[in-house]
Amino acid sequence: MDTVTKSLGSFINSIWSSIGTYIPSLIGGIIALIIGLLIIKIIMRGIASAMDRSKLDNTLKPFLITLIGFMLKVLLFISIAGIVGVPTASFAALLAGAGLAIGAAFNGSLGHMASGVMLLIFRPFKVGDLIEVDGALGFVEEISVFVTILRTFQNKTEIIPNGKVTSGKITNYTTIGNLRVDMNFGIRYGADVEKAKQIALEVLKNDPKVLNDPAPRIGVNNLGLNGIEFIALPYSTCENYWDVYWDTREAILIALGNAGFEAPLPQRVVTMNK
Repeated sequence: MDTVTKSLGSFINSIWSSIGTYIPSLIGGIIALIIGLLIIKIIMRGIASAMDRSKLDNTLKPFLITLIGFMLKVLLFISIAGIVGVPTASFAALLAGAGLAIGAAFNGSLGHMASGVMLLIFRPFKVGDLIEVDGALGFVEEISVFVTILRTFQNKTEIIPNGKVTSGKITNYTTIGNLRVDMNFGIRYGADVEKAKQIALEVLKNDPKVLNDPAPRIGVNNLGLNGIEFIALPYSTCENYWDVYWDTREAILIALGNAGFEAPLPQRVVTMNK
């Protein structure tokens, strides 16, 4: 009985001794962690403000902020480990092992991250560009580490993994700065072709959303079964594309109707044999 009592007492004393040794370090580590996170938050706010005041490309800002924040937190956790008493070498080995495990578990996510880095290096598009990728058409709002965010013309938010962006075709409508808006209209055979072209051209020239350079053009596109088919080729900015596509086309049809031009209808020529 005395032996059991002595063993139990020795065990309890060793526990209290360990608690007395590690509790101050643990409390200090928690306090340092809280203070460190607050300091990192203040530093990141300062960095974000400095980036906003600088001429740094908006495409790089979210990526750099995320990367800098991650590195500062890693350094903080390594420092906290030293305060608590964990050997730095052991902690580094632990991080390396955890990194390998996380890399294996999130292989796809790391691929998206690598694709994000490629997008920032090769710059096929930037924030504000109108692009079409992975079946989505919209303006680029953000290029983050893992995803690219688009805002469509319907004000939908499309979140596309960067791996899909780089693995498919990317169509950038903003690179040149303007878009050609192809629109078709027609008149009946026998109508005044030159007058119809002049009326449509006047509509284009008087539309403030149609660019003067490159100049709009109108030509005969086809001789159809029922009438003469024209094509109008105005240019607009990316933002005004759909306004020109719908509103300007409607204005051309109204102007032609007011001038007495009738829409081409199915026609048949019937001959009678005597």
